[in-house]
Amino acid sequence: MVHNKLSKEHIVAHVGDDYKKFHGAVVPPIYENSLFIFETFEEFNEAMESEHNHYLYWRGRNPTVEIAEQKIASLENGEQCKLFSSGMAAISAAILSFVKTGEHVISISNIYGPTTKLFKYLEKFGITHTNITSKKIETIEKHAKPTTKLIYMESPTTMTFQIINLPEVTALAKQKGLHTIIDNSWATPIFQNPIELGVDVVVHSASKYLGGHSDLVGGALITSEDVMERIFYNEYQLLGGVMPPYEAWLLMRGLRTLPLRMKAHQETGLKIASFLDKHPSVKKVNHPGLETASDFELGKRMLQGYSGLLSFELYSNSFEHVKKTINALEHFKIGVSWGGFESLVLSPNNGRNDEYLKKNNIDPGLIRISAGLENEEDLMDDLDQALLI
Repeated sequence: MVHNKLSKEHIVAHVGDDYKKFHGAVVPPIYENSLFIFETFEEFNEAMESEHNHYLYWRGRNPTVEIAEQKIASLENGEQCKLFSSGMAAISAAILSFVKTGEHVISISNIYGPTTKLFKYLEKFGITHTNITSKKIETIEKHAKPTTKLIYMESPTTMTFQIINLPEVTALAKQKGLHTIIDNSWATPIFQNPIELGVDVVVHSASKYLGGHSDLVGGALITSEDVMERIFYNEYQLLGGVMPPYEAWLLMRGLRTLPLRMKAHQETGLKIASFLDKHPSVKKVNHPGLETASDFELGKRMLQGYSGLLSFELYSNSFEHVKKTINALEHFKIGVSWGGFESLVLSPNNGRNDEYLKKNNIDPGLIRISAGLENEEDLMDDLDQALLI
């Protein structure tokens, strides 16, 4: 469902909301039922033969889930969206839909840790994987094999927030007959639309900015109608990681304020990034919206805005100093995930993983923060006092 001419504010407010169908209810109901019944056996058989077009069972279509799916597909300018029970369920379905035994996947730069673990897990089924730390198109092409079928990306990248030249990568993929998948959770559809840049499949962790309230776990997959029909009957239904109606209702609620929230996250994130960029304890800030960022010009071409997730690197980059800085923070709470109303902090340095950090080009002094919706001055004061301890 593509609505190129509708504003994103209109999409989140109204797309999919059939007020007549729901008796004038401004907020659609939650269809918390496991199955749908039919008046005749003929109608039942018709639904069984074309389940992707009918309401039949929990692991298929649901009216509540469908509204959120229509909103996200429209936001991404994609043809169809399916919602999953977690971001990893969506990522797994997308990857498995394109590869089989004997085939190879390329990933670029830093990607979500569990996705890397998934690629390692798939080796037991004869699916191999190469991660390329460089973003140069020549290096990516060099690592493509006759068995390569898929290029997997995040842009901006995990932890380091580098920008990948998506049109360049998708052009190479099309030239070689490869498929492309991107995790677009950082930018959201408000600030980046990878399908318009040639990407085949977009995935999201709906637990992050799309939901925005840290009260649901979910994933989204957006692609073309023909690819989605194949995924629906295989990776979606057979693996069973579908989003329940109540979580979809919560997601729908979060989506309605997504454009407003992203503007707030952007403003706070940029102010914090600029503050940290000038701080005497900070060696480097990783945020594509900073004019000092190496990818600033490329980022302006790929993105329409910036989220509130960034990282910075300490001059004193021992684990003890990283730990001391994080523990001194008061407004930034220590926890996984990001994209909610609350500000969060963590570091990939756990004091026992020097080789991992080196392999992934991550500075031992790197600290990641997610700027929430609190007062920005309070957040900067908190960072300042922790950095000066």
